[in-house]
Amino acid sequence: MITVIGSLKGGSGKSTLTFNLAIWLLAAEVNICVIDADPQATLTDVADVRSEDGHNPKLTVLGGAALQQKISKKFEETLIDIGTSNMDHVDLALNLADRVIVPVPPSQADIWSIQRFVNYVKSVVRNRKLDILCFINRGDTNSSVRETEDAEAALLALPGVKFIKTSIGQRIVFRRSFSEGLAVFELDPNGKGTMELNALAAILYPKIVIKLINKN
Repeated sequence: MITVIGSLKGGSGKSTLTFNLAIWLLAAEVNICVIDADPQATLTDVADVRSEDGHNPKLTVLGGAALQQKISKKFEETLIDIGTSNMDHVDLALNLADRVIVPVPPSQADIWSIQRFVNYVKSVVRNRKLDILCFINRGDTNSSVRETEDAEAALLALPGVKFIKTSIGQRIVFRRSFSEGLAVFELDPNGKGTMELNALAAILYPKIVIKLINKN
């Protein structure tokens, strides 16, 4: 399956999510292809940090030029991180994708942005069926703040997307682990961030979870 992770708005946490999912898949011994099609190259940078520090499993990240080549069927899963400063790469990635995952911070600006992004995706893929999944990323961890609940309600009412109820909170551990070239579950195996990531990964990759359960 080819999964594109992106949005029109910066700061959504898409590169952090792509990196963590990639390491999660590698830890599950899945043969993956990871493409950094964002000119900011944040995903490439963190892969370089991981390599320099000698962390395993190793993560190989290809550049956006890989989108112009036929992605080999030898890969079980492909992750593509896109950035809107190169719309040619965005269009190429969307036309390759089986699904699009959109991390949405709980703000009105991000809600407006995803509405535009959904319309853009549909204009690119046209009549081809493409699942667009969204979830709350970098959500409020203070239960007294209602912004996350308001954002969830807005996404549930948004046509053309599938809302994933599981959310990931705004947690320092994600920034710390990312800066060290580690997935959140490698830095803090028993933390809340790890539980949130695992819950999301289980929804996105249920067959892999079942495979791991049967293996153990």
